[in-house]
Amino acid sequence: MTAGWTNSTGQPPPEGSAAATFLERAVVVLRAESQAREGLEHLIAQVCTLGAVAIHLAGEPIEWSAGRVLLPGGSEALRVSALGEPQAVAEAAPVMAIVSALVPLLRDVERKADTRHVLQSAAVEQGGLLGTTPVMRQLQERIARAARKNFIVLIEGESGVGKELVARQVHAMSERRGGPFVPLNCAAIVESLIEAELFGIEERTATGVRGRRGKFEQADGGTLFLDEVSDLSPSAQAKLLRVIQEPTVERVGGYGGRRVDVRIVAATNRPLEMLCRRGEFRWDLFYRLNAVEVSVPPLRARRDDIPALVEAIVQRSADGQPYRVAPDALDALMLYEWPGNVRELERVIERAVTLARTQVLDVDDLPEAVTGRYRDVLAPGGDADDSMRAWGSRYARMVLRRVAGNKREACRVLDISYHTLQAYLSYTGPRRVRAARPAMPLEAGDRERECYTPSPGRAPSVVHERPAPRLDT
Repeated sequence: MTAGWTNSTGQPPPEGSAAATFLERAVVVLRAESQAREGLEHLIAQVCTLGAVAIHLAGEPIEWSAGRVLLPGGSEALRVSALGEPQAVAEAAPVMAIVSALVPLLRDVERKADTRHVLQSAAVEQGGLLGTTPVMRQLQERIARAARKNFIVLIEGESGVGKELVARQVHAMSERRGGPFVPLNCAAIVESLIEAELFGIEERTATGVRGRRGKFEQADGGTLFLDEVSDLSPSAQAKLLRVIQEPTVERVGGYGGRRVDVRIVAATNRPLEMLCRRGEFRWDLFYRLNAVEVSVPPLRARRDDIPALVEAIVQRSADGQPYRVAPDALDALMLYEWPGNVRELERVIERAVTLARTQVLDVDDLPEAVTGRYRDVLAPGGDADDSMRAWGSRYARMVLRRVAGNKREACRVLDISYHTLQAYLSYTGPRRVRAARPAMPLEAGDRERECYTPSPGRAPSVVHERPAPRLDT
């Protein structure tokens, strides 16, 4: 790698020199992408024997402290400050030449580092925003409208429906698509660290703590996605409200604010208004976040999209193998309720591809939790070739159990009348044909009944089984 790099004189850095060592390790740091700036700062400190190294890109202020100086060789695009002896500062010039040349790459890495896993995993995990159902067309239209303006967007939906993918699409369709997209899962961070993650932490705040930028600073000029924003602590809610009102962040342990230009896209799987009524979320923060609301439908509300999603996930999971889903397995997938939504669907397909004995995914390759309703409702009819009324009876009883015996609600779910529901529930099986009774012998004096059809215009005669009584005159 060092052989392909030349300095201002056209010569590569000498082997074993500080510049060569820095360049070799810098390649590893930039390839790792995560916190690239912090990695380069730590690398400069190691190679040049300096302390508290800080990289400042164009427009970023420098917080001066006792002994902090600028390293020679900087430019308007990049400056590096540090603490150290004058000799160590002077010897850092060759390293600074390499750092200055890395500025475009560093900016590109910082813009992509926090979004790379979203770009790769969003389409993988959520199967993409696939769907042609009316609710999905409405969602796409809502996303396009929300992306036009720079207002805050609040995404609501159950876990696994693809809220992060919706946020990424809002960012990609907005004027900020050239900036960074920085996600933060508020539920996955310890409460004591949430403020440091959001606003950053100042250098030397505590022993052994290195300064770093928070998510707001990382998302400067782009979009900050706050997933599960309902899990923010009360103190973090207050600070988030302040940043929304006045876009200035203050690092933990720092003095003075840093102005940022960030668009916030928040997401929650619990209604924020309900949490506000319970006292678990601030009303003023809710009013700030609820500017443009986007609701993502659950998978059970768009069952017609399941075949397309299944096909996309199978193609991704099959590694080029010609796997396909059997019709009965697809029927089972269509009938399942999917409480985990698209995320659960992906895990089920991955399991089926892994455990399948053939390249045709059958019902037996699916988990019992998914095939339970299919085996209770559809499978008996297919095996026994029974009637539509028998299948409807089983399905009506299943729906009635699901709504806890509420027949009115069952009628609404099935979209049938109460009389039709009762007919399905009273069905006990095919009607049996009774055997004909043997003819009884006629008693004495009885006359056989004649099958008589009167001619048109003639009144029918009354035929008695016994002789008419005699009238005495």
